[in-house]
Amino acid sequence: MKKITIVIDMQNDFLTGSLANSAAVSIVPSILDEIKKSNFVVYTRDTHESNYLETQEGRNLPVEHCIKGTWGWDVVYELNPFFVPELKNSDNWYIINKPTFGCVHIWNNQNFSQLVNENGKDVEVTFCGTCTDICVISNAIIVKSLYPEMIVNVKADACAGLTPEKHKAALDVMSSCQINII
Repeated sequence: MKKITIVIDMQNDFLTGSLANSAAVSIVPSILDEIKKSNFVVYTRDTHESNYLETQEGRNLPVEHCIKGTWGWDVVYELNPFFVPELKNSDNWYIINKPTFGCVHIWNNQNFSQLVNENGKDVEVTFCGTCTDICVISNAIIVKSLYPEMIVNVKADACAGLTPEKHKAALDVMSSCQINII
């Protein structure tokens, strides 16, 4: 069984920057533990352009964050694949820049499809990261929908929501969609 860890949006802006969340800071050790168990790691980066405030998302969340090329856009040092000992000298990882919460095209592309077979059988993916109630849930449900035979997990103690209540609600919804909460 191939094990893939998917690290969602563990970027400076979401931990200590413009949308800082202490819950996201606290899950870093659990994510590192999951990375150590994996054959491959896929990172996502929330990625916005300088016109973010003019977009629909920016009008609904008027806080500039994860602007491409800024410090806030970077994966936090502790999880950055260029510095994680298990990854820094390997090619067992890549980073996806995603322009919104969840994107079908990033999971239905050549890079990801090379990691999994046509229906995802014999592959286990484990999601971790932030925010459970926005980006983790969006991407986990997309992957489960695209690859119905794939084992899809969400590691609860390696995810952080906007609030503990929203975190729990997102985990409950994903469980209802046959995503394993571990």
